[in-house]
Amino acid sequence: MQDYLHHTLDKPAMDALSALGLAHIGDAVYELLTRARLAADGSTTAKNLHKKTIALVCAPAQARAAKVLLPLLTEEESAVFRHGRNAKPGSVPKSCTHGEYSLATALEALFGWLYLRGDYDRVNALYDAVVHAE
Repeated sequence: MQDYLHHTLDKPAMDALSALGLAHIGDAVYELLTRARLAADGSTTAKNLHKKTIALVCAPAQARAAKVLLPLLTEEESAVFRHGRNAKPGSVPKSCTHGEYSLATALEALFGWLYLRGDYDRVNALYDAVVHAE
């Protein structure tokens, strides 16, 4: 049976993904980590969970998280981060600046890249750094 929860890609498949493709995966990974943390922390109502999740995964919040992580990144992770930051999305939401959106996309690309490599320990370590900076 295919392990859909721990889906990994080999290097050629990873190299074929665009920065926005990595960000697409990373957005889901980051949101899942946030949702799980909030649920485990005892936020009991669906309305509260949703409000808190949105506040932590919106582009401005992810941009702040990206700034926390930048000094912690390896050279290879920094390259993925830059690749994500330089991606050219079709549009930027009104709720954030272009700079915030670029940093959020970079963060998502990094989390997507780490997840698809199967580097779950590093995903957890970086997410932990974000949580402790909040």
